[in-house]
Amino acid sequence: MTLDNILASLFPHGHDVVLERGLISGRGPLPDGGSVAVIGVDGRTPVGVEEAALLAGHVLDVIKPGGNEPILVLIDSDSQRMSKRDELLGLNEFLAHLAKCLILADKLGHRTIGLLYGHTAAGAFIATALATQILVALPGAEPAVMDLPSMSRVTKLSIDVLQEKAKSTPVFAPGLDNLAQTGAVAITLDTAGSLADQLQSVLSAPAEREDSRDKLGKERNGRPKAADIAERVYELARASV
Repeated sequence: MTLDNILASLFPHGHDVVLERGLISGRGPLPDGGSVAVIGVDGRTPVGVEEAALLAGHVLDVIKPGGNEPILVLIDSDSQRMSKRDELLGLNEFLAHLAKCLILADKLGHRTIGLLYGHTAAGAFIATALATQILVALPGAEPAVMDLPSMSRVTKLSIDVLQEKAKSTPVFAPGLDNLAQTGAVAITLDTAGSLADQLQSVLSAPAEREDSRDKLGKERNGRPKAADIAERVYELARASV
């Protein structure tokens, strides 16, 4: 689905969401009479310092008045911008700031929902979609925390070895099915149905105050040990208080 099609299905009665230089911003009405703030990245735009700062500013603009307006983050991005300029300007800090703004919004009572409908990878993926309280996706989305060639350079393992490991270990593999199995993607939406209704269903579900992706990954057999390790860490932390 294109961005226009997605927005039309999310907001059949109209919206004021705009796309400018690859960045999405605006608002749309909800069936219950409220509204949702919309931000995001379209057209596989890389996220550099300017993009991260602008997106973070949009999140802070939602937070400042108070209230509990939800934030929908639409994502079809490249990775972070691979340029010497952005790295020297501290791109890692800009991406961290964006992620922290989304996390702060969630902590202050603004539901944050990521909607992955295209490609995304690396730092741009982590600072946007993965920083939301719940991540949903459309069929055909192409997420990758790290592609296999990059993973090969970092781990010094061959592509063939990584491809073999990816068959049984989803954390090694890019793609929607693997990210869903690890618990990173909670729900894959139905493009044949109303996205407005499906978004309202997500918003109507009780908000989880703790990150449950490790538990979801265990249930789906994508991250069988993460939840147990997290629980042991929590127990040690509680014992030390």
